[in-house]
Amino acid sequence: MAASVLEVVLSSDAGGSLWNCNVWEPRSGTSLTSYRGGNTSARGLCTLAGEYLLGAQLGKNYISVWELQRKDQLQQKIFCPGLVTCLAASPNGLHVAAGIGESIYLWEVSTGNLLLTLNRHYQDLTCICFTDDSSHLISGGKDNLVLVWSLCSVLQVNFAHVPEPRYVWSRHTLPVTDIHRGVGGPLSRVATASLDQTVKPDLREKNFQIDKDGSQIFKGHRNQVTCLSVSMDGTLLISGSHDETVRLWDIQSKQCLRTINHKGPVTNAFLMVASANMFNPDSRPSLNLPKFSRYLHSSEITENEEGGAITLSLQHNKKESQESYLKKAEELYSVMCTAADKHLLGDGENTKMRVAELEDEVKTLKKINRDLYDFSVQVLTKQT
Repeated sequence: MAASVLEVVLSSDAGGSLWNCNVWEPRSGTSLTSYRGGNTSARGLCTLAGEYLLGAQLGKNYISVWELQRKDQLQQKIFCPGLVTCLAASPNGLHVAAGIGESIYLWEVSTGNLLLTLNRHYQDLTCICFTDDSSHLISGGKDNLVLVWSLCSVLQVNFAHVPEPRYVWSRHTLPVTDIHRGVGGPLSRVATASLDQTVKPDLREKNFQIDKDGSQIFKGHRNQVTCLSVSMDGTLLISGSHDETVRLWDIQSKQCLRTINHKGPVTNAFLMVASANMFNPDSRPSLNLPKFSRYLHSSEITENEEGGAITLSLQHNKKESQESYLKKAEELYSVMCTAADKHLLGDGENTKMRVAELEDEVKTLKKINRDLYDFSVQVLTKQT
């Protein structure tokens, strides 16, 4: 049964003595597997490159690392200079970020080097996440601030360069408790939640009002709700609460489909796509995770050393058989500008032919892109 699972629920609580976090099949509530060793703090659980599970330990200054298919044995412990209050891994698997006190610690996965610390918050961090293209990092803290960091900017090797956030949002009046970002890289929309009892969506969004009859409210939890997650097809909602339960909701009807009991307040609960090796005990990660350093990596380079950050792609190499649509469009625009200049000089016959060829290629690429999109939608929405 596990082999056919598309999405699973990962959850952890503050009182579990038998396991650190558990993996559930959302619709049946069946426990598929569990990872042992300690307890994970709130917003301290994440997966890395679909091959490792990282959990910031509750009340302790280290991060536990498991291989997804080896549940009973820790791969390593990442020791930190303080308690980890939030944790995130970049979607491309290149970096791991942790909030420790008022600082953000950023590690490079391929080397284990601690690349830098970002110090711009004035109080402890509460939540952190990457954009879906791994280009930006978003952090929230008890200082009521939400900061957006460009990795391209903060990773510059320049002794005179002091990393600064790209954006600073100060729309909340009390500590920020959670951050949700959409898709689209730097153009994605962001919503932030706070103890001031508000959710601040992107400024482009309109205000959301609750109906008087309460038909838009999911009712069932008896205590504070601490985490929410939506399925890929947008039909299911997962919620975790201090009432020691994780609930599965049908979004359309607002009905609770299933309740999963825990042994303590739920600290993490989210839906994720089950990786191929999660339920295969014989598989091994394609990347050997190095030992993570607890000390800042020196950027000084001697004459006989090669230095600088190393960026590796953890995905399989893929050779593109043709240029991307965006590259073709840029080339078309460049040629059209050149054609306009040549037209003023009375020489544009060959250029016009080239423009016509590129326009045909762009039309073909648009069709391919549209077909791929339609196919992806069909696969994601297909009932399993």
